[in-house]
Amino acid sequence: MGKTRRPKKGRNRRREEGWPLVVYMWIAGLGLAGYLFVGELALRSRPHPLHWAVGLLGGAVGAGVGWLWYRWRGDVV
Repeated sequence: MGKTRRPKKGRNRRREEGWPLVVYMWIAGLGLAGYLFVGELALRSRPHPLHWAVGLLGGAVGAGVGWLWYRWRGDVV
């Protein structure tokens, strides 16, 4: 009987390109929620660029939450 060959761990690993889908989903979700709800309701009397700033801030927070979600729970696909 011959030895059974096992594949080496480091050689055939598929290298992932880009960000996971769950990160994009959190960015879009929190960015849109920040723009529509926080920016529209809380900053109603302020100029329109503040709405965009809140949306971008929500997207940045979404990126952080998305990466934490990916580390703890994995991707959605």
